[in-house]
Amino acid sequence: MAKKVNIGLVQMSCTADVEANLQKAIKGVREAAAKGAQIVCLQELFTSLYFCDVEDHDNFKLAEPIPGPSTDRLSDVARECGVVIIASLFEKRAQGLYHNTTAVLDADGTYLGKYRKMHIPDDPGYYEKFYFTPGDMGYKVFDTKYARIGVLICWDQWYPEAARITALMGAEILFYPTAIGWDTNEPDSTQNDEQYNAWQMIQRSHAIANGVHVVAVNRVGREADQQFWGGSFVANPFGSLLYLAPHDHEVVHVQEVDLALSDKYRTTWPYFRDRRIDSYQPITKRYIDE
Repeated sequence: MAKKVNIGLVQMSCTADVEANLQKAIKGVREAAAKGAQIVCLQELFTSLYFCDVEDHDNFKLAEPIPGPSTDRLSDVARECGVVIIASLFEKRAQGLYHNTTAVLDADGTYLGKYRKMHIPDDPGYYEKFYFTPGDMGYKVFDTKYARIGVLICWDQWYPEAARITALMGAEILFYPTAIGWDTNEPDSTQNDEQYNAWQMIQRSHAIANGVHVVAVNRVGREADQQFWGGSFVANPFGSLLYLAPHDHEVVHVQEVDLALSDKYRTTWPYFRDRRIDSYQPITKRYIDE
């Protein structure tokens, strides 16, 4: 029996104006809802520029409690439109303690909870360890009106362990709010192509390995030396692309997915059946050198 859900992706550019960004996101949610979306995913840290390209204490002023002002406003929109909203925000947990966090609001506006990003990068242009404490809530799933969903965030997408654990918790769809792009000072276009292809490929592999749909929503546009590459997509449980967004402009897209396909793919390719859980203890070591 089919179990069809309409997924909304809001791929947008951002400015230094927090209120304008929030209004643009709300407009995108409403547009997606008007197109039939039932679950709408916003990109990583959508209320601001991607501030982690520099280490600047003033940027901590962008943080807010969760739940808080932004989730309150988005909750009203979720209730108004009857959609689930996945909202990535900069969380101020306490004085001097901050997280990269995604809140999930159900279709009646109920705040269902949050997921705190577990894997925190520290690379040129992505100085996230300066701002974010690694998540301490573990991996999370959320029982929404339309589906049980798993939410991971950007750098989490490179780790198959995160996708596997979230899928084992019963997630029917994996969502990845994201902010990643090309360094505009990189002269080698081949390297740019490889980076984007790797980003897409690793997430499509999570769809295959876990027999679930994967939705990645990335920002777009130029910010400082970063050209965010957009390219948001939806992959089915065998990794096939159902939708691929452009690299060069904003888009609001709604994609129908059939969650019942997971049973088909997991029966035909029974990775969960054949997992050798008795042999995986070494994965808990940092490196196997003895």
